[in-house]
Amino acid sequence: MPILQIPEPLTVISPHLDDAVFSCGALIAAARDAVVVTVLAGMPDADTALTDWDRAAGFASVTQAVANRRREDARSLNMLGARPEWLKFLDGQYGKPQSAEDIMAGLAASPALQRGGTLVAPMGLFHSDHVLVSQACMLLRTTVMGMQTARATQTADDDAGDGVEDRAPVPPTQWLFYEDAIYRRLPGMVQSRLLGWWQAGLVASPVHFPVAPWHAAKMAAVEAYESQLPLFNAGQLADIGAPERYWSLDISPAPGT
Repeated sequence: MPILQIPEPLTVISPHLDDAVFSCGALIAAARDAVVVTVLAGMPDADTALTDWDRAAGFASVTQAVANRRREDARSLNMLGARPEWLKFLDGQYGKPQSAEDIMAGLAASPALQRGGTLVAPMGLFHSDHVLVSQACMLLRTTVMGMQTARATQTADDDAGDGVEDRAPVPPTQWLFYEDAIYRRLPGMVQSRLLGWWQAGLVASPVHFPVAPWHAAKMAAVEAYESQLPLFNAGQLADIGAPERYWSLDISPAPGT
């Protein structure tokens, strides 16, 4: 298993306002320039019915729930030395359908994704919101890699232009995927995603970051999500504290090569 250097800058895509820290908190703490982009962090209309999950968490309204979760997220990421970026899309429990294409467009416009470096996205295990966000990330990855390939084929004269420094946004140069904490422990979840990638012509390889020294910082930051933790069972909480796992993707080689 290759051991990678801690990436800088680092951008982590989080479906909800806690997933990135639960799944990647040690890596976030280890990076000196990390931004967490939470996709489903939008504020629902005030008249949206209170959901069972929000009621169980002790909230009286959906707006109170999202506002409180944003405060928890900001506090947690501040403890890890990272910055939050919250997109406008709604958590699936609020009942407004969203497409992977729309989310892809929202991610493409994110300032955090215009600074190069490494992007770490969810594998998209089990939860429909996680699957949706992962699909959007895969669409964006395909688009960005296609643009980078096209740019690489341009002539030196085209690249040189008139000599003026190019200040155009820089998309991520490395794409990795993290195993979604809580859901990765379900039987067959990770294996199913790996098989799906293989069937799509992609080979997943495990990668490792030397983040053990930051595990305690992660677990302290996890405690900031105090409205969510009481809703998880012992097995789910244990998985949050288990070692983080990451995967890279490459195009499957043609037979005989």
